[in-house]
Amino acid sequence: METKAHQDVFTDKVHFPDNDKLKVLLGEQDKNRKIVEKLGRVRLNARGPIISISGEPQDCALVKNLLTQIYGIIEKGYSIYPNDIDYAHRILSRDGSADLETIFLDTVFISSKKRVITPKSVAQKLYIDSIRKFDIVFGIGPAGTGKTYLAMAMAVGALLEKSVSRIILTRPAVEAGERLGFLPGDLSEKVNPYLRPVYDALYDMMDFGRASALISKGIIEVAPLAFMRGRTLNDSFVILDEAQNTSSEQMKMFLTRLGFGSKAVITGDVTQTDLPPDKISGLIEVNDLLKGIDDIRFVYFSEIDVVRHRLVQEIIKAYNHLGGRQVRTDSR
Repeated sequence: METKAHQDVFTDKVHFPDNDKLKVLLGEQDKNRKIVEKLGRVRLNARGPIISISGEPQDCALVKNLLTQIYGIIEKGYSIYPNDIDYAHRILSRDGSADLETIFLDTVFISSKKRVITPKSVAQKLYIDSIRKFDIVFGIGPAGTGKTYLAMAMAVGALLEKSVSRIILTRPAVEAGERLGFLPGDLSEKVNPYLRPVYDALYDMMDFGRASALISKGIIEVAPLAFMRGRTLNDSFVILDEAQNTSSEQMKMFLTRLGFGSKAVITGDVTQTDLPPDKISGLIEVNDLLKGIDDIRFVYFSEIDVVRHRLVQEIIKAYNHLGGRQVRTDSR
């Protein structure tokens, strides 16, 4: 490795000995290289096994760290996608000492489409580790941060490993006020519009036919929260989605359903409640109520953890900024 400064432009050089792995690092038609240049505000020049990084010293240092760590991950057999470059840059921008290998090489699940599901941020890694270790885990943060998707991957993995005997997926049907009997159609037709996102995540993990068969046998149950009342859920992996739309009473009801050999993952975004103004969100309340209890974990996500289009991250950031301005204005 060699470092030099010339005419106010800082340049660092990194040696990557394996040409095939270097090609993977740079991406097809240099796509990854272009992403790194844009995100890192640097210029990259590849000559043989040497990549020169030119730009501001702090930018060059970050990109050098990024490229070196990603190359190491490629050496371990991980397939790097362009989005991974974005996620890795976000992580190292926040914490230059972060170890990308411990995050990207933590296989959560391999879907029926042979896609390897792994964490893409520090918070996601903490979330996965918490679900492995604790029986009740809350994942709180904005949409697009992988809260429900990763919980679903963990649930399907647990079912296939036979560490649980069934999966229960539930969410409150706020728009129907949980009064589903007034809606047209049979039970499935009544609840499907509210549970569609849960089905979508499930079918992304498992072959449609297999998932449908498990649902018909009751091994995987997808139901509105109202249907949990009065039950005891043993040997189950239970996911409560959109928990910000639970009332205080509903949250208490759900948490007290948990039986022996079960795990519960509760996900939600406290900034997106659809409850009437006079109703307290059960997720907001429980955030203060249960924080001191050992073996219950709260994991918080932010816009940095968004794994959708990069503009979603910017949109969430803008709305958070607007919310902060409104709070300051209201306090005057």
